[in-house]
Amino acid sequence: MVSRKNYIHNLYPIFTQPKSKSKRPAFIRYAIKKASQIDVARSEINYTIQPINPITGNIVPRFRRLNEHRARAMRAMVQAMLYHFNISSELVMASIETLSDECGLSTTSKAGNKSITRASRLITEFMEPMGYVTCEKIWDRIMGTYIPKIITLTPLFFMLFGISKFRLDQVKKQQLNWINEKRIKKGSFFITLMEIKREAKEQYIRKIFQYRKSKYIIEKQKKEARKIIRLEEKTARQYILNGLVKRYSLEELVKMGSIELKKQVNFEYFRLKKIANNILHK
Repeated sequence: MVSRKNYIHNLYPIFTQPKSKSKRPAFIRYAIKKASQIDVARSEINYTIQPINPITGNIVPRFRRLNEHRARAMRAMVQAMLYHFNISSELVMASIETLSDECGLSTTSKAGNKSITRASRLITEFMEPMGYVTCEKIWDRIMGTYIPKIITLTPLFFMLFGISKFRLDQVKKQQLNWINEKRIKKGSFFITLMEIKREAKEQYIRKIFQYRKSKYIIEKQKKEARKIIRLEEKTARQYILNGLVKRYSLEELVKMGSIELKKQVNFEYFRLKKIANNILHK
């Protein structure tokens, strides 16, 4: 039987701040410092709050104490969430995958498949039922799947490390005033916290959609490259030519001419071959 110690990847996860030129707001830095000074995984709140299933509303039975592996993951995750926290909107402007990567909780199998299960389960099986965060899923009609969950930090989350709801509300009001002062100077209209949250949510969704789209395109190119590398050069070039003919209209093909079309085939062939070689040598 494999012991738990052997199958837990990265026994001591630590949040590593991403390289950024912009400095995080003073409150964010203060909150991260507070969270690092208090053991959030052993907070009294963890033992006094009864977890609730966010879907059914039923009480979730659990052990009274977090196991040490999940506790270590939580200590890192709290700091990561704070770093990406948007004060006015209350949203964490990062996906679970990003949070998992920055905390060292992500794993990659021998086949190259990435897993963020440890981070995802911490959030969905503990932090959300405990009421520290709320999560919202948005359906992506293009990809036919849900986009990464939109995470909101609740006042209870901040109480883990001694920041009261009153203090949090004060900071939000200060942030709102600062935002509106800047908007007024630029000749824009006054904005409310509700409008800020809506805009932040839309911004997050656009960012995720763009990321998923680019990731989908990259994976599609890799698939094409793998196919090309298995074909003989003549067959591969014919395959690329057929694809280009389908891509352009008859008018565009006539305007392009055979010489330009041949250049396009050459360019695409060597580009895909380069991608394939990079995949093989990884």
